[in-house]
Amino acid sequence: MTRESAHEWPVVESEPEYETGWYTGGYDRVEQPDGTEKSYYWAELPDAVVVVARTDDELVVVDQYRPTIREQCLELPAGIVEDGESYTEAGRRELREETGFEAAGVSLLEEFWCSTGVLRHRRGIVFAEGLEPTERELDENEFLSVRTIPTEDALDVARREPANDATIEGILLARAEGLL
Repeated sequence: MTRESAHEWPVVESEPEYETGWYTGGYDRVEQPDGTEKSYYWAELPDAVVVVARTDDELVVVDQYRPTIREQCLELPAGIVEDGESYTEAGRRELREETGFEAAGVSLLEEFWCSTGVLRHRRGIVFAEGLEPTERELDENEFLSVRTIPTEDALDVARREPANDATIEGILLARAEGLL
């Protein structure tokens, strides 16, 4: 299998069509390698962080309703990386705000592009350890409860419907690094 094209496709037109406050959506009209033009639609979101937080032999998870899919989800804590924050700083903050745990140590496992066929969105997955209880600081739109699950059951729990890509990715990465 050969790589079709290693060069950038010229952008003929780039048009943001709407702004939601949460993301921007639009399209780029590009010239493809064969000379034809096509519009590729995208949504641009801020960077996000997912936190794999371990306390002894358990993982910290949040249980929350996701209106987008109309399902209750058990997932790893996560949130937006604010301006000027690194993934590890954002992970430490989100963990404290959502779960009420302060981490002694937070390390970056991976950062990558998500859903590159439609999203302009990067995600970082961090590992948090040395957890100490503190006060939660939920945002006004966060209605979630905190639970822990045994690390040995984490992947099985994460794969149950409705499965969440970020939770599965985080657990798999932490496992591959020997952290779970």
